[in-house]
Amino acid sequence: MGLLTYLLTLPAAPVRAVTWVAQRVVEQAEEEYYDPAPIWRELGDLEQALVRGEIDQEEFDLREDALLDRLSEIEAFRRGMT
Repeated sequence: MGLLTYLLTLPAAPVRAVTWVAQRVVEQAEEEYYDPAPIWRELGDLEQALVRGEIDQEEFDLREDALLDRLSEIEAFRRGMT
């Protein structure tokens, strides 16, 4: 029975392989997109830019809010995964 099943499903093997690869690509993309480390680094860089006077407080607040929203999105995604 195992050999017969293998032979009958052999034509579908390339489809299964492509599906498996696509799933791995999606997982890797999600892992990179939902990684909080780059956001934290960007927040640190943003603060340094404010301290050095490269940006004003208004620009800092605007960009900080966007980064904090992104961190909230990442946190929500990670809570949903567990």
